[in-house]
Amino acid sequence: MPDYHQQSSTEVMNQLNVTDQGLSDYDIEKRRDVYGYNELVEGKRISTFAVFMGQFKDLLVIILMIAAFISFLLGEVESTIVIAIVVILNAILGTVQHVKAEQSLDNLKTLTSPIAKVMRNNQLVEIPSKDIVVGDLLYLEAGDYISADGRLVEGYNLQINESSLTGESLAVAKMITPIQESHITIGDKRNMVFSGSFVTTGRGIVAVTAIGMKTEIGKIANLLDTAKEKKTPLQVSLDDFGEKLALGITIICLGIFLIDLFRGRELVESFMFAVALAVAAIPEALSSIVTIVLAFGTQKMAKENAIIRKLYAVESLGSVSVICSDKTGTLTENKMAVQQVYVDQKVIPHDRLSIGNPIEKSLIIKSLLCSDAVESDQKEIGNPTEIALVKLGKHYYFDELDVREHYPRVAEIPFDSDRKLMSTVNQINQQTIMITKGALDVLLPKIAKIESSNGIQPITIEQRRKIEEVNRDFSMNGLRVLAITYKEVRKNQSIHAGVERDLIFVGLVAMMDPPRKESQAAVESCIKAGIKPVMITGDHKITATAIAKQIGILNDPSEVIEGYEIEKLTDQELQEKVQDISVYARVTPEHKIRIVKAWQEKGNVVAMTGDGVNDGPALKQADIGVAMGITGTEVAKDASSMILTDDNFSTIVKAISNGRSMYTNIKNAILFLLSGNAGAIFVVLYATVLGLPVPFAPVHLLFINLLTDSLPAIAIGLEPHNKKTMKDKPRDINTPLLNKRFTTQVILEGILIAISTCVAFQIGLSTGDTLTASTMAFTTLCLSRLIHGFNSRSRESIFTIGVFSNKYTWLAFLIGVVLLHLVLFIPSLMGVFEVATISAAQLGFIYSLSILPFIVNQWYKLLFVRNK
Repeated sequence: MPDYHQQSSTEVMNQLNVTDQGLSDYDIEKRRDVYGYNELVEGKRISTFAVFMGQFKDLLVIILMIAAFISFLLGEVESTIVIAIVVILNAILGTVQHVKAEQSLDNLKTLTSPIAKVMRNNQLVEIPSKDIVVGDLLYLEAGDYISADGRLVEGYNLQINESSLTGESLAVAKMITPIQESHITIGDKRNMVFSGSFVTTGRGIVAVTAIGMKTEIGKIANLLDTAKEKKTPLQVSLDDFGEKLALGITIICLGIFLIDLFRGRELVESFMFAVALAVAAIPEALSSIVTIVLAFGTQKMAKENAIIRKLYAVESLGSVSVICSDKTGTLTENKMAVQQVYVDQKVIPHDRLSIGNPIEKSLIIKSLLCSDAVESDQKEIGNPTEIALVKLGKHYYFDELDVREHYPRVAEIPFDSDRKLMSTVNQINQQTIMITKGALDVLLPKIAKIESSNGIQPITIEQRRKIEEVNRDFSMNGLRVLAITYKEVRKNQSIHAGVERDLIFVGLVAMMDPPRKESQAAVESCIKAGIKPVMITGDHKITATAIAKQIGILNDPSEVIEGYEIEKLTDQELQEKVQDISVYARVTPEHKIRIVKAWQEKGNVVAMTGDGVNDGPALKQADIGVAMGITGTEVAKDASSMILTDDNFSTIVKAISNGRSMYTNIKNAILFLLSGNAGAIFVVLYATVLGLPVPFAPVHLLFINLLTDSLPAIAIGLEPHNKKTMKDKPRDINTPLLNKRFTTQVILEGILIAISTCVAFQIGLSTGDTLTASTMAFTTLCLSRLIHGFNSRSRESIFTIGVFSNKYTWLAFLIGVVLLHLVLFIPSLMGVFEVATISAAQLGFIYSLSILPFIVNQWYKLLFVRNK
């Protein structure tokens, strides 16, 4: 059986078994049993408790929980409590972020109108939209939100805004006649109406063909529910890092355990020492530090008009290699605006018209008279194309209401999609003038004369060709063209479509939804940063191509593809083709998800921007979903990871730059933590292999890991933004965090710290007091790690990036030094932290040894890294 759009209105009514009197009560109940209510069904949601418990599945967290349990068995209650607090706090933060992100379906429900007008039992009644059934006759008029999908059976100048579903900014003129093509997009089904759209002008009667989850908006809801969110590159890196760290710690501890056994230590004692070392080796505060750094990052970005809804998305921005951007409302203003006019046989930019020229003034006046749109108190009422005409008038200080009052309308022939024309009759300077505007292909055969500086003359063949040529040029540049004509008619003459002939041509008005002013610069910045910008829109190919060329997304016309062509491609074929396509036109929500997935399958991190309901599923599927805060629907916002409060495409570029800096800072913080912990492990290995006393008490390592390490690590995470990041290509997400280069750096920097600590330990041992040796080792390790915080700020020397450019590192360093000296010199704390009294000479050795790793590190960076 043909689709509804292929059938006549009578055939549709027969198939739905409904008459113009509407459904009876019996029919309604019977159909409700079959189709249910007109509601969006919500999928099963994960409970808050389940989300909370899911936070404990992370491998590093599992290792920490095992460490806490073993610490408890060893009698280290303080360690157990501190680790438990860190783990639980991190889980709470993660749960709060997760729960706030799952409200898309609730907002989809609010899009459907709460009240609908339907014909039932031969009476027009208002009912809640959820009570609509298939076969209901839905009555529509200007301003109505449409509550169900249906086939138009009657229409009177009916125009519907479907931008939230299709991405096309222009209202669609609806028609009743069947459309023969079978596989066409929503935007081309001009005899159908869809739930979630709204009526801009006219009225109509619709036979409801689908409700609830069977509507187009219902299909989007289903896509939103099934679209999978991917782990961010940082989460993947940290998972991989956790696995490698766990393996490394296990091997080291097992080695020390075997060495202890070989040296004759008791089995249980050797095991407990190995476990204690494992606890010391784990950077307990890592997960909390990453969360805190990302949270600080979100605050900074919020001040720059980017609200981050999902913490880990901050870092993902830095990995973005493809931005799939919606056109309407994202790259463009989502408002029609006049760009050029053709009047007096010349093309003039919209802002270069001269009111002193009577023909140019006449064009503006007649455009305002032959329209119904109104703009008042920043509210726009009417068709977007007519709003554009009103704005043109306002630019030249013509108020549409004043003009219409001065030249009153006495008759009209409303626009309809068959004629593609609108005519009004106005009294202008004692003359009765009929003004007709519409599509040039319809009007040109009806034009007999042309108005120019030489007066009104019969139109020549050459002039017709020139008008057609200008119209063609406008259209090829994605402009929508209206022709403005007029003629004098007799007073009280009967006005009908047959009168629309022998017209006088005034000019052409070309308009479009223009690109945002900042879009071109933002696209250029993306390309320089190695990011591929891609336009995905439900709009027409010509319009999409024109906008894409203007802002620099498209250079080669062959890089444009339409939705129907995507339908013919398998997922594998789309993957092979996707990197050669820059513009996708006339696409559906399903197409958008396929495009995003195709890029992801090729190993790219994809950001998807959008503002409409139709963008929701793809926003959720993308690695980073970016919604518009001003023009964006609630559905788009809730499916996104980031919301732009200024709807500015260039804000995305800033966010990507911040994301890149954030990842670098987190990586540097991890380097700081691991290299310090590596130093501690090497010192223990040194003492174990040589059969020396244990250099550290467990409380020493806990003090370093949770107090003196945490603040510098956070400070490193807050390192100021480096502008050089946008000169690099996006980082490869397949490169692990703990790669060969990173591991080598951790080991070398750990060895430097270990050497200083071992020397201090040996100096302490030379006194014959094990506690003094342990105190000197602990103090040197702690202080050298605090100073090492300055090394970890950047790959470059701090003398290159600025010694005082990060005030937080100095604050963290001073707090750490104060805490350390309180432990060393306050008697009550000395007992708790198992430290001995040390002399001024010993303190001098500690200070000297602690700064040595910093000097070596900075010397190397100044000589070998500075110019790389």
